[in-house]
Amino acid sequence: MLELGKVGSHGRPNAEAPVLRDGAVIAVLRASNWREAATAVIEGREWVFGKRQGRLTARWAAEPEDVVRMSASQTSFWKGTWLVDLEGMPVEVTSVSMWRSSRRYVSGGRQVGESGSTGGWSPRPALSADDSVALHQQVFLLWMELVLNRRNTAAIGAATSAAVIGGST
Repeated sequence: MLELGKVGSHGRPNAEAPVLRDGAVIAVLRASNWREAATAVIEGREWVFGKRQGRLTARWAAEPEDVVRMSASQTSFWKGTWLVDLEGMPVEVTSVSMWRSSRRYVSGGRQVGESGSTGGWSPRPALSADDSVALHQQVFLLWMELVLNRRNTAAIGAATSAAVIGGST
């Protein structure tokens, strides 16, 4: 299982979050706080994750900006479903439950992964995936979980603020 560690932990600088497997750092993620963008160093290769034309995308840092190696597109806002392309491997992403932020990853009718979160006051994304999903693809999915969790938190905050502002007399 992969999990996103706390920013600045495990000997990483303050701007970097370690990606952990069984407590060991296997990759590093530098996520932007203001944009849906990040850089990751996975097995010595630098990746650029971002949002382009409504899709979450990934490419090697050395490649031109228009190259897309992996991508994720939302297929239904209401159902929260996504279609991910992991270098030619299509993966359908569905919510496990309306009440939990966990997601199920299915490719070719077979479940290849499931997301969750670490416990505690400040939960962080976690991902369990089988061996058919390469490490760099798992890190992309983990970053996607981070983005979706941030979107959900922002939407809840906006709805709560609107209710407080509009609801008090």
